[in-house]
Amino acid sequence: MGPVTATASAVLLPVNQFDHFYRGGDRIGALRRGPGGPQRPEEWIGSTTTRFGAQTQGLSVLPDGSYLRDAVLADPIAWLGPQHVERYGDSVEVLVKFLDLGQRLPVHLHPNREFARTHLGLAHGKTEAWYVVDAPPGARVGVGFAERQALEDVAAMVAAHDSAALLAALRTREVRAGDAMLVPAGLPHTVQEGVFVLELQEPTDLSILLEWQDFAVDGDRDGHLDLGFEVALQAVDTSGVTDADLDRLVVRREDIERAGLTSALPPEADAYFRAQHIDTSAAPVTVDAGFAVIAVLDGAGTITAGEGTIPVAKGDVLLLPYASGDWVADGALVAVACRPPAPDAPPAPR
Repeated sequence: MGPVTATASAVLLPVNQFDHFYRGGDRIGALRRGPGGPQRPEEWIGSTTTRFGAQTQGLSVLPDGSYLRDAVLADPIAWLGPQHVERYGDSVEVLVKFLDLGQRLPVHLHPNREFARTHLGLAHGKTEAWYVVDAPPGARVGVGFAERQALEDVAAMVAAHDSAALLAALRTREVRAGDAMLVPAGLPHTVQEGVFVLELQEPTDLSILLEWQDFAVDGDRDGHLDLGFEVALQAVDTSGVTDADLDRLVVRREDIERAGLTSALPPEADAYFRAQHIDTSAAPVTVDAGFAVIAVLDGAGTITAGEGTIPVAKGDVLLLPYASGDWVADGALVAVACRPPAPDAPPAPR
């Protein structure tokens, strides 16, 4: 890596895929003009987060060869803004990904902040959200147990490698391209093969596997964050979720896909991150200053910020720092701006 830069400026990010234990990635390659699959189902975008247990894998690299993480640490005010730094320090507070699933995700969960702080010494858990870029007809996700589970019963299913029972225990919901969903930490979940999402999450790589049938991973060894399942399973939310509970976590595409600037996530997400849907078909869209990862999902146009005007088109991802000031999207484009929580956002649950 080259020297750390203290200059914060807008940059078009290259693709940042790497190998994982599940299949996918060709649609990322097609959208982002990158390497694609078959075993690269994730792209980490505008990332200051490393893969669990890794030193640098996952980090985004800037044009001068430095890591974005180090540039932010060198000049957090320029990248994040003074109010953000006063509230959250030099943490970007969000990790953005593309996930292109060539096979279903295993049933897994992510710990909340209290668990992460107590057992891993980390400030963040991993609440996440999905904006669905593409999905086959009738695609379903499973989020949370349909009925309350005893922890010992969950542990027994994990120990028995009973994938069928774990899958059957989940509450499911159909998702379509353009829908979005918040997935609170602790809830076991899975996503069907063929679904392609833009994901926002807390800036960690913390996953606990409950099953791993047909996946290239040894869950008995690597599925519990090196804590052992006796400890790791304490992170599981064993309460049952209802259809009404999932309704509150979902924003339907009919409420997102409109001209202008629209929040793509339910209000409960505001404590963690923001996803702003941008559609310039009716008029230019002005957005307030702040760190943003802007994924252009359709069309073409321009982003005008402090540095000037940058042409963008479908598949581009533009990283904008606070120092760029307010910015304007124009042309005929559809994009999602992925952002940290606002400086005056409600506090996240502990």
